[in-house]
Amino acid sequence: MKFTCSVDIALPIDKTVALWDNPDNLKKWQDGFLGFESISGTPGQEGSKSKLLYKMGGGKMELLETVTKNNLPHEFSGLYEHKHMTNTMSNKFTALDANKTRWEADIEYIELKALVPRLMFKLFPGMARKQTQKWLDQFKEFAEKEGNL
Repeated sequence: MKFTCSVDIALPIDKTVALWDNPDNLKKWQDGFLGFESISGTPGQEGSKSKLLYKMGGGKMELLETVTKNNLPHEFSGLYEHKHMTNTMSNKFTALDANKTRWEADIEYIELKALVPRLMFKLFPGMARKQTQKWLDQFKEFAEKEGNL
């Protein structure tokens, strides 16, 4: 399953990407984000691996992020592995003008390893897209407040 979400942010590209690329900000716009732990390599650089921890429902979800491309401020891509699924995410940032940036997130779920995720994606095909768009919208709100302080 593939989909794209996007949002326009009323900030210059350099401010937008600086806020987006700071792991300390993740908890400010991603619901349930608990922490970030570097596993190998220099965090954020191609080939580096990090653990991302989220609170989901009554439990916790751990993702292994492998950075596949870092060409910021224009693009950042990664492979995200969970025990039940694997997906890729390519984030592209485009300056629409001096004070407006578009963030496009291209997501592809490449492997669903368990029955529950397969059923969820089949029964509720828009669920992952809706969650991704929610996070983009929450980032926009956070960034526009933070970037104008």
